[in-house]
Amino acid sequence: MRVLVTGGAGFIGSHFVRELVSGGYPAWAGAEVTVLDRLTYAGNLANLEPVEGGFTFVHGDICDDELLAQVVPGHDVVINFAAESHVDRSIASAGEFVRTNVQGVQALLRACLAAGTPRIVQVSTDEVYGSIDSGSWDESAPAAPNSPYSASKAGGDMIARAYARTHGLPVSITRCGNNYGPYQYPEKVIPLFVTNLMDGRPVPLYGDGGNVRDWVHVADHCRGVHLVAEVGAPGGIYHIAGTAELTNLELTRRILDALGADWDMVRRVPDRKGHDRRYSLNDAKLRALGYAPRVSFENGLEETIRWYAENRAWWEPLKKRAHDRFGEGPGAWEPAPGRHTDAR
Repeated sequence: MRVLVTGGAGFIGSHFVRELVSGGYPAWAGAEVTVLDRLTYAGNLANLEPVEGGFTFVHGDICDDELLAQVVPGHDVVINFAAESHVDRSIASAGEFVRTNVQGVQALLRACLAAGTPRIVQVSTDEVYGSIDSGSWDESAPAAPNSPYSASKAGGDMIARAYARTHGLPVSITRCGNNYGPYQYPEKVIPLFVTNLMDGRPVPLYGDGGNVRDWVHVADHCRGVHLVAEVGAPGGIYHIAGTAELTNLELTRRILDALGADWDMVRRVPDRKGHDRRYSLNDAKLRALGYAPRVSFENGLEETIRWYAENRAWWEPLKKRAHDRFGEGPGAWEPAPGRHTDAR
């Protein structure tokens, strides 16, 4: 069996690759794994060092038709984790998000169609639905994205659905809540808050802190993706929900408590433009296939904090690079006007 993982050097994709190569998905034991990654600021080969030698790496872009025509053929499964994913970056400059998350998906699916790829999974997000006041979305909910990021992901999903319906391409779509865990790039809210507090630096909190997010550990998310790749229906959409719906205030309190910090380390910043108030997924469809999350938020957060404490050599250069480029200002992810953190 041959598996192509696009975006496999990023946070979520690299977890999937590490699990796959190390035997975490027994049904795919011994699979030949190819990782295709452009290695943008959030892609990092260090994320794959624990399984170095267990995969073939291709440095490239999912928008590159000629490269895809060489790489895609011969793979039994293609899983697309490649994406631009930071909401604040999309608000500042949406072009790259449309390019990767829409045009890139189309290019990849076109290559899969030409190659006759037997199975494809498009990895997406709950943000495509917009915001929900109460209850939870099921897979029949209409897309109503509110940020350039979520709009671009919805666009990619629609392209995937169109290829499934028009061409019969065996592609399924997964949509998940907010991921967290080891190796997450430190502009995202949990690693940002954790690493800032470890360095005695303040953390920025949006608006009134009442925005609600559903937190799913990256290991649970990837198990859900693998299950869909195995038994999901072509053309189907599957939700991968988390284990904790928390306001940003509650999330901040838990991180402060875990690190022995006080609220005087929190800096209030103006709310993000168009900030969605609440996300919530109903994952009954995936659970009917045998899925259930295994990592409680309490245990997952404790493990994640411990990982960042023990792996300064991984995250310190990333934060230093941002500091060297932007100084003490917004690009260094400080609570400065006009630059905030992403809850994703």
